[in-house]
Amino acid sequence: MPGRKGIRLFPTFNALFFVILCLSMIAPMIHLAAVSLSSPVYANAKLVSFWPKGFNVEVYRTIFGMGNMWNALWNSVIITVFGTLIALAFTSTLAFSLSRPKMTGRRWVLRGIILTFIFSAPLIPNYLLIRSLGMENTLWVLMIPGALNAFNVIIMKTFFQGISSEMFEASKIDGCTEFGTFWRIAIPLSAPVIATIALFHAVGQWNSYFNAIIFIRDKSLLPLQVLLRNLIMEEQANQMASTTELATLLTPEMLKAGITLFATVPILIVYPFLQKYFVKGAMVGSLKE
Repeated sequence: MPGRKGIRLFPTFNALFFVILCLSMIAPMIHLAAVSLSSPVYANAKLVSFWPKGFNVEVYRTIFGMGNMWNALWNSVIITVFGTLIALAFTSTLAFSLSRPKMTGRRWVLRGIILTFIFSAPLIPNYLLIRSLGMENTLWVLMIPGALNAFNVIIMKTFFQGISSEMFEASKIDGCTEFGTFWRIAIPLSAPVIATIALFHAVGQWNSYFNAIIFIRDKSLLPLQVLLRNLIMEEQANQMASTTELATLLTPEMLKAGITLFATVPILIVYPFLQKYFVKGAMVGSLKE
């Protein structure tokens, strides 16, 4: 049949397209790794593409010897781990409540959540609120205010609605309270969507820096992304690379490339552990109603 050839060619072109797309995302990381591991002579001359020239690990010796870098990494780990746990607690409880048809004012609460897609709090009132709550210059300000996201709530709510209502009714017959039904029935069946929300929030939390710039004054509380921004935007990398003992071993470009990888690789390690849940959680959570 005439259309059969097109059906056979589509998987080939589809696979080729995604291979090219993946390579376009991986190529910058490979280039940064090559630059950070190259000799300053080749890095300065911009002769490095995807393979190091004149192997040199001085960049990573410098980064690993920076105490403030490890402190910032620890802050980012704390913010990401505990911020994600707080977000999952808030999101799952609110989403489960919204999925229950007997919840009083359910439609109005849902409309209020959807309204946040359109309008967000202005910066100055938000800053005054944070200061009045005593969260300014603490790590809590990087975890609690952004814990609830309307998109994540809707995905998880839709997933809970897809769970068979007979299971909830059976738990009630067995004597479960509403919280018991949530904890013993809904949560164990929601591993895919929980992993999906955790991945969304963890990546966003790891990469965020704006709130830290606005609300954090203590340099010991700065996360890794703010330190990376300061090194790149404020030319601190140039000053470090121009010191007498390092001038012949690395360049500002090499140092920036190494620090960028140092700030990116940890969150990439999370993906293999959650990837098997990601597609199922995103698709089921967004399509079932």
